[in-house]
Amino acid sequence: MEEIKKVAIAGLGAIGAIYGSKIYEMNPQGFTVIANKERAEKYNKEGLIINGKTYHFKCIDPEEKVEAADLVLVAVKYHHLPQTIKDIRNHVGPNTIILSLMNGISSEEILGRAYGIEKMLYGICVGIDAVRTETEIQCSTIGEIHFGERNNKIYTPRVEAVKNLLEKASIPYVIPEDMLRALWWKFMVNVGVNQTSAVLNAPYKVFQEIQEANGLMEAAMKEVILLSQKEGTNLTNEDIHTFNTILKKLAPEGKTSMLQDIEAGRKTEVEMFAGTICQLGKKHGIDTPMNRTLLNMIRTLEQMNQ
Repeated sequence: MEEIKKVAIAGLGAIGAIYGSKIYEMNPQGFTVIANKERAEKYNKEGLIINGKTYHFKCIDPEEKVEAADLVLVAVKYHHLPQTIKDIRNHVGPNTIILSLMNGISSEEILGRAYGIEKMLYGICVGIDAVRTETEIQCSTIGEIHFGERNNKIYTPRVEAVKNLLEKASIPYVIPEDMLRALWWKFMVNVGVNQTSAVLNAPYKVFQEIQEANGLMEAAMKEVILLSQKEGTNLTNEDIHTFNTILKKLAPEGKTSMLQDIEAGRKTEVEMFAGTICQLGKKHGIDTPMNRTLLNMIRTLEQMNQ
């Protein structure tokens, strides 16, 4: 594939805004945000403040006919994905790459069913500690984008094209040889720290400093490890150690996306995390008591916020 010149993004939460701003600074004319009229008006009026700098990104209504993008980034919450699939339609052409930066282990397959799995690259975000409040985002560590085809022993032209874009935008990246295992690793991380932080109302420093909190997080992760071995991605307890090394480097006052959702009274992604684990547990005959408890607790918090 030739150089990526046109990038469109769906989703300007903390993740989308941080990485989107880096691409925008590298090529303002080639970056657009897919947003409906209501969201576009809000962005245009107030802008988005990222680490003290105000950005006014170009917004395009999903219904507007446009030239297809070279790359579409999807950075929305799981429950927004069905609408997002409709919203990006006018931006996807024969040669468009779609890269999901969403949580979970299923967004690529869902997007692939809609647009063709041959358009998809797998992606996760690792080590970013962005926190969003209304129209302001603070981030001390932008982490890395881990991305690629399912297997990356040899980089395909699509992977090379995205690699070159990220380098030009000064976005750190990793291209794992086994991308599905990397996807499951990040899923394990989210199941553990996202969910326990939400029920404990705990920023990262709680898990950095309090052994009991870290133990709860790891208990949820270990249920993912058991299921990953049944699903063929074969995580181990060493993968928990890998995350704990990253955890120590995150801003102590930083908060997970699920904790931010609970604090803002938004719907969380608990169905994708604990809900998926409970379903897979039933499939494989493995009890998942920690995630079953987290599922019920977070569902309760959501209803209390209504």
